[in-house]
Amino acid sequence: MNPPQVMPGVDPGGVVAVRDGTALPRKPRQLLLALFGEYVCDRYFEPLRAAVLLTVLEDAGVAGPAVRTNLDRMVDSGLIERRRLGREIGFVLTAHGIEVLREASRRVNSPTPFVPSGAGWTLVTFTVPEEQRTLRHRLRAALTWSGFAPLRDGLWIAPGEVDLAGALAAIIPDLPAGSVTAFAAQELPGFPMVDAVRTAWDIDAIRGAHHEFLARWESFSPPDERGALAARMLLVADWLALLRLDPALPREYMDAQWPADRSFEVFTLRHRELAFPAIREFAALAG
Repeated sequence: MNPPQVMPGVDPGGVVAVRDGTALPRKPRQLLLALFGEYVCDRYFEPLRAAVLLTVLEDAGVAGPAVRTNLDRMVDSGLIERRRLGREIGFVLTAHGIEVLREASRRVNSPTPFVPSGAGWTLVTFTVPEEQRTLRHRLRAALTWSGFAPLRDGLWIAPGEVDLAGALAAIIPDLPAGSVTAFAAQELPGFPMVDAVRTAWDIDAIRGAHHEFLARWESFSPPDERGALAARMLLVADWLALLRLDPALPREYMDAQWPADRSFEVFTLRHRELAFPAIREFAALAG
């Protein structure tokens, strides 16, 4: 077996060093979710051996103890379950894990990831009791993943027509009745949205995240031997991190050099060119 090939720019913790004040996170949990999403969910129906996960994550620069810790946390959070495989341990996705990864896959494979769905804006207000901090965190995380950002205290905004019922489906049963109010809005003459957009979102930070993604992947050379699987996992994790940061704001609020289209082109190119060598590598490891 060839020695592990750590991806360029990755430290042993699986996080790329900050450049120019920005960096997309590469946490072990995100890498594991990318791996399960690309190669397990709706594709591989046997328990995936822990040794496979350790090998791929180590190729991406993540030490074994960090992989095991994050697998334990994913079990505790209900995303995966352990299965005994003789003397080994394997992992399978739970129904909740499959649901989470299917939603992520729709985002990863969207042909228009940086175009808002529909016109106008979606506004949300919510009230969650102080003692339910975990629920409030889950709600904020779900809103952020759906493109929302806080505009004022208690008022969140997202571009386009957001399917809020779908975005909050996993949380709604736990929310107190009447705790969330949502409505659609349009820009009014004399009240341009440009200031509101720049209040809710840090446009420079979003631009920096695109530049960070491009710096990592635009000139990337696919590995000659082992490493395509780790590279594709890192690529998808980086892409998901970028999608969380960029809410797909209408282009009239961006300048002519906005890098989103370039990021999409680079992701599509790398995702495709790594596809066949990565699946061959996964099959060899999991077989």
